[in-house]
Amino acid sequence: MKKTIYLLVFVLIFFSAKAAKVDTLQVFSASMQKNIKTCIITPESYKKRNKKLPVVYLLHGYSGDYATWVKSFKEVAQQVDKYGFIAVGVDGNYSSWYFDSPIDPAFKYETYIIDELVPFIDKKYKTIATREARAITGLSMGGHGALYLSFKHQEVFGAAGSMSGGVDFRPFSEKWDIKKRLGSITEFPKNWDKNTVVNMLELVESNNLKLIIDCGVDDFFIDVNRDLHTKMLALKINHDYIERPGKHNIEYWENSLKFQLLFFYNFFNETVKTK
Repeated sequence: MKKTIYLLVFVLIFFSAKAAKVDTLQVFSASMQKNIKTCIITPESYKKRNKKLPVVYLLHGYSGDYATWVKSFKEVAQQVDKYGFIAVGVDGNYSSWYFDSPIDPAFKYETYIIDELVPFIDKKYKTIATREARAITGLSMGGHGALYLSFKHQEVFGAAGSMSGGVDFRPFSEKWDIKKRLGSITEFPKNWDKNTVVNMLELVESNNLKLIIDCGVDDFFIDVNRDLHTKMLALKINHDYIERPGKHNIEYWENSLKFQLLFFYNFFNETVKTK
C-alpha cells in the first residue's frame, strides 16, 4: 500500500512539473519578400488565462540561426520558466549584423525585426506590448545587433545587453562577411563609421535604456568592449559592465545568459506589472 502511495505521489509531481514550451514559426518579411524562421519559448505561466508577459529577444552570432538558443543553451528553457517571460530566438541570417545593408537590398534585418517581427509577436502572443516590457540581447554579432537596434529604437526596447559583442567591427574589416553588408572599408568608410555601435553613443546619453555588457578577458573582442565601456563612462551613460575569465565560446555565453536574463527579470519587475 505504501509503495502504491509513493508511486502515485511521484507520478503527480513528475507530471505537474513546470515546463517551457518551444515553438518554431515562419514570419513573413515584406521588406525582404521571404519567410524567416523564429523560435518562441513560452513559460508554464503563459497558460494562465489573460496572462500577458514581457518579451526578451535573443540575437545569435555569426553563422548561427534562430535555433541557436535552444540547441546550444541547455538551460534556456528552465530560465524562461523561472523568470516568467517570453523569449524569442531571432534569425538574422548567418551574417546580417542586424542592420539594413546600404549596399545589398536583400539584407534588411533592422526593418524586419523592428517593423515586422516585433509587431507579429505582439499580435500572435499575449505580450505586454510596451518598451518597458521588451528587452534584447545577443552574442558576438548579435551583441552588436542588440545594442545597435536598442540604441536606434528606444521606443521599442527598454533594456538591452551584449555578450562578447563585436561593438566596433572596424578593426575586423576582412572578417565575418561585414564588407558584404557595408562595402569595403577603404571605399565606403562612412558606412562602417555610421553602423558600428561605438560611434552611436550620442543616442543613449539620455540614459533611457537599461544596459548590460560583458566580455571574457581572453576574447578577441575584449579591447573594443573596454573601449566602449570607457567612452560610456566618460559620457556618464549608465550601464552594467562585466569582465570575467573566458573566451569567445559557448561556455562563456551560457554563464553570461544567466546574468543577463536575471538583469532583464529585475528590469521588468521595476517597470511593468504582468496582467
